[in-house]
Amino acid sequence: MSKALQILRDVFGHAAFRPPQQDIVETVIGGGDALVLMPTGGGKSLCYQIPALVRPGCGIVVSPLIALMQDQVEALRQLGVRASFLNSTLTTVAQRSIEGALLAGELDLLYVAPERLFQPRTLELLERAAIALFAIDEAHCVSQWGHDFRADYLALERLHREFPGVPRIALTATADQRTRAEIVERLDLGGALHFIAGFDRPNIRYRIGIKQNPQAQLLRFLREEHPHDAGIVYCLSRAKTEEVARWLNGHGFAALPYHAGMDAAARAANQVRFLREDGVIVVATIAFGMGIDKPDVRFVAHLDLPKTIESYYQETGRAGRDGLPADAWLLYGLQDVIKLRQMLDASQGSEEHRRAEQQRLNAMLGLCEITSCRRRALLDYFGERGAERCGNCDTCLEPAPTWDATEAARMALSAVLRTGQRYGVNYLIDVLRGSGNERIRGAGHDRLPTFGVGAAFEANTWRSVFRQLVARGYLRVDMHDYGAIRLEERSRALLRGEERIELRREQARKATRRTKGTAAPAAADSALWEALRACRNALAAEQGVPPYVIFHDSTLREMCERLPRDEAEFGQLGGVGERKRERYATAFLAVIRSMTSVDRRDRLA
Repeated sequence: MSKALQILRDVFGHAAFRPPQQDIVETVIGGGDALVLMPTGGGKSLCYQIPALVRPGCGIVVSPLIALMQDQVEALRQLGVRASFLNSTLTTVAQRSIEGALLAGELDLLYVAPERLFQPRTLELLERAAIALFAIDEAHCVSQWGHDFRADYLALERLHREFPGVPRIALTATADQRTRAEIVERLDLGGALHFIAGFDRPNIRYRIGIKQNPQAQLLRFLREEHPHDAGIVYCLSRAKTEEVARWLNGHGFAALPYHAGMDAAARAANQVRFLREDGVIVVATIAFGMGIDKPDVRFVAHLDLPKTIESYYQETGRAGRDGLPADAWLLYGLQDVIKLRQMLDASQGSEEHRRAEQQRLNAMLGLCEITSCRRRALLDYFGERGAERCGNCDTCLEPAPTWDATEAARMALSAVLRTGQRYGVNYLIDVLRGSGNERIRGAGHDRLPTFGVGAAFEANTWRSVFRQLVARGYLRVDMHDYGAIRLEERSRALLRGEERIELRREQARKATRRTKGTAAPAAADSALWEALRACRNALAAEQGVPPYVIFHDSTLREMCERLPRDEAEFGQLGGVGERKRERYATAFLAVIRSMTSVDRRDRLA
């Protein structure tokens, strides 16, 4: 481990491992297999990169996204690590050059797409090369129950048979107990040690609200809290991503669409702009995001309800990888529930699969409707105990008022029952509020005991009641009958007056103001911060790499706070290893000297 610690300091610029990185690194260096669950931004990559540099041979990294390999490799090359990739973007000449470097022992890490790994040419190459380890990134892709299933991952269980002496490390940020068991089974990791680093991302503020005017709500959120920040906006449909991106551009934001139906070149170009430019917003379906290494994503917004908590956690985890404050902001409504259940009913999966997905959707709805701490509920879902109150989610910062909705709920359930469980929400609300429209009169529902009993409540209040009753399992939406609302078994006790129910009282939420994650530290001159960013951007443009490959914002912030005076002090900053000190100290020290007084530097020293 002494060599591993030296590499951590000299190559990656970190003084010590975070728990449980050291145990993982030690296991893999020793030749053992490992299954690693670690939150996004928690340092998963170091768990295979350092063992690959310590062990003889080259580390083979299985990565599902060709588009991101180049940036991952470039980031390693910045550190002096001999890294490359094999994928379909290479010319025949370039491919042969990389293969030759592997066989000559001139590579430390080689990234390979799963579909290429078991091609005869690649297998023959690996059998002739010295292999340090196999790292299987985004290992949850092997799960057929999961949200990012990739069929090519199923073949990875062959690694154990064909390379029995090579350690394997499977890594993911998102996997419940069921998915973890499937990873172990499908990758033949029965003898692997399990390392679960926890799921908490304390720098992310979780906020969930009700759809009223979604685009206007999004615009207000961006203008008030993230006017110049990079972020991701997720939508359920391809058409909606195009529409929202156009709309944001019309309001002065640099917004780009991203979905699987786009031309591949246009999609790749938009991803490159997002990674390499400041302040770009991507409006995307779930086709975007896996493996995104951009550390300064300050917000992830959802304009539609995710299908599962796993999806929500994975997508929101792309915010704040640098550890600075970030927002996870979501809007949803009853129509989201209806749409997702319609998609679920239309799926070709088995009955068991549908039932499991229904349970996951119910869990996601439960997270939206709770009045207690959202972070606590998220951690509970993944089997991790959290504090009663996190202090950094909407329900902790602005506790939601509740009301005794027992009578209102009984009215709603009664309306469903007495109208024959054949009608949608809007019709039921009209019955409850006593609307005398022709359809209700024609059905004779204006003569029901429930007709008009809820006239005291506004339509929006009734929508909230129905939505929460669906979310809590008292009602369900039958998509085989045009969205008809039906009673669930658990509604019986409530209808009979044998239980009471508290519901969230809807109210307009104020924007929760916060210090911007990209702002300079309070102790620093903002002009210095901007000058350091300009220096970083110029160096990145010269090399054709994203700015964060040079240095993360957190390193620039540390420069502002510590004002290093020479190369030795510069080398003590977080994220500055020997290679980056040699390459960049002169340029950044010149900026610091030009922008700060001698007195100020001496005072800090």
